[in-house]
Amino acid sequence: MSAQTAVETPYARRWLMLPVVLAALFMAQFDLYVVNVAAPTLERQLGAGPVALELIVAGYAFTYASGLITGGRLGDILGSRGMFLGGALAFTVASLLCGIAQSPGQLVTARLLQGVTGAAMVPQVLALITGVFSPAERPRALAWFGFTVGVGAVAGQVLGGMLLQAGSSGLGWRAIFLVNVPAGLLTFLLARKLIPRRAAGAAKGGGLDPIGAIGIPAGLALALVPMMLGGAKGWPLWTWLSLAAAVPVLAATLGWERSLARRGGRPLLDLSLFRIRSFHRGLVVSGAVFGAFFSFMFALTLVLQSGLGLSPLAAGFSFAPLGLAFAGASMAARRIPPVRAARTVLSGTLIAAAGLVVLLGELTWAADRISALRLLLPMILIGLGNGLAVPALTGAVLTGVGPGQAGAAAGVLTTAQQFASAAGVALLGSVFFTVLGSGEGPSAYAIALRWVAGIGLVLVLIAAAASRALPRPEQPAAEDKKNPSKILGKV
Repeated sequence: MSAQTAVETPYARRWLMLPVVLAALFMAQFDLYVVNVAAPTLERQLGAGPVALELIVAGYAFTYASGLITGGRLGDILGSRGMFLGGALAFTVASLLCGIAQSPGQLVTARLLQGVTGAAMVPQVLALITGVFSPAERPRALAWFGFTVGVGAVAGQVLGGMLLQAGSSGLGWRAIFLVNVPAGLLTFLLARKLIPRRAAGAAKGGGLDPIGAIGIPAGLALALVPMMLGGAKGWPLWTWLSLAAAVPVLAATLGWERSLARRGGRPLLDLSLFRIRSFHRGLVVSGAVFGAFFSFMFALTLVLQSGLGLSPLAAGFSFAPLGLAFAGASMAARRIPPVRAARTVLSGTLIAAAGLVVLLGELTWAADRISALRLLLPMILIGLGNGLAVPALTGAVLTGVGPGQAGAAAGVLTTAQQFASAAGVALLGSVFFTVLGSGEGPSAYAIALRWVAGIGLVLVLIAAAASRALPRPEQPAAEDKKNPSKILGKV
C-alpha cells in the first residue's frame, strides 16, 4: 500500500484502538513503579528481606529493559498484532502469578517473568501507532504515548498507595498485582477486535538474529545488574568486573550486527536508525530526562514514607499534584504542532530545571522544616516540565522513522528510556543512601534528596542543551530529504 493511499484511507477505528493499546503500556509502567510504594508492606507481610526486595523491584526492570529490543524485532518479524495479543495475555498471567505468590522467591520469579512479557507487549504499541496512523495524525497519537508513560509511573505511586490502603484488611500487597488481571483480560479482548489484521505487517526475509538476541540482553544485563544491586552491597569486586565486561560484550555484538547488515542479513538492532538525526539525538535527550525524572520519583518516595513518616496512602496522595500537573501539561502538549516538538521539549526541560532549582533552595535553607507542603511547588513545576517534554520527545524521536522500522525503533527507544530510568534509580539511589548513612528524620532525608536533585538538575540541563540539536520537521535531515518515505511513512 502506498503512502498516498494510506493517508486517504486510514483505518476507521484507529482512535478506538489507541486507548486499548495504551492501556497495556499503562499497566507495564504502573508495575515498574508501584513496588516502590509497596516495599515496606512486602517486607512486613511477605517477609521479604533486603536482597529479595531489591530483586522484586529491580528484577522486573532488568528483564523488561533488556528484552525490549528483541520484542520489537519479533514484532517486525511475526507481526505487531500477534505479538501484542500474546504479550498482553502473558503479562496478565504473570501478574496473576505475582498476586498469588506464597514466598519472596516465588514473587521474584514471577516479577522476572512479568518483565519479559512486558517487553514482548510494549514495543508493539509504538509499532501499531506508526503503522496505523497517517503521518499527519502520528504526532498526536505519539503524544498520547508519552502522556501514558509518565502518568503510568506517577499512578504507580498514587494508585499504589490507594490499593495498599484498601487491601490492608484483605488482599494486602497482592492487590497491586491482581488489579492487572481483569484489566489485562479486558485489554486482550478489546485488542482482538480493534487491532486491524493489516497492522500485522511481518517483515519479509530473515528471521530473528540469535547472536544479537543473546548478545544485546547479555550486555545490558552485565551493565544493569551491578548498577541495580551494587549500591546496596557496597560495590563489591564482581559489580566492577560485570560493568567492565559489558563494554566488550556490547561492542562485539554491535560489530556482529554491522557485519550481518553488510552481508544482507536482518540484524536484531537496525543500525540504520542511528543515521536518522531525530532518532539518535532524541535518544540522548530521552536518557537524560528519564534518568533525572524517575530517580527523583524514587528518592521522593523514600523521603515521604521513611523521612516524613507518611503512610503509603498519604505518600501516594502527596504525588497527586505532580501527577495532575504532568497530565495537564501532557494534554496541552499533544495540541502543539509537530513543527514545534523540539521547542516544546526545550521548554519542558527548562521548567523542570526551574522546579529542581526551587527544590534545592527548599532543601538547603529549610532542611530541618521540610514537609510535603513545602515540596508542593517544586513537584508541580517538575510535573509540568516533564509533562511537556516526554510526549513531545516521543514524537520528535520517532517522526522520521518509517513503519518498516517501527518495531525496531520502538524497542530501541523504550530500551533507552527504561535503561536510563533503571540506571538513574540505581546510581542516584546509591548516592541517596550513601549521603543518608545512618541518619534519621526529615533533615537527614532532605540532605540526601538535595544530592539527588542536584545531579538531576545537571542531567536536565544536559537534556535542554541536547534538545536544541533536535531537527525540526520543516528542516528535515539531509538523509531524510534523499528518502522522502522516511518522512511520509507507509502503512
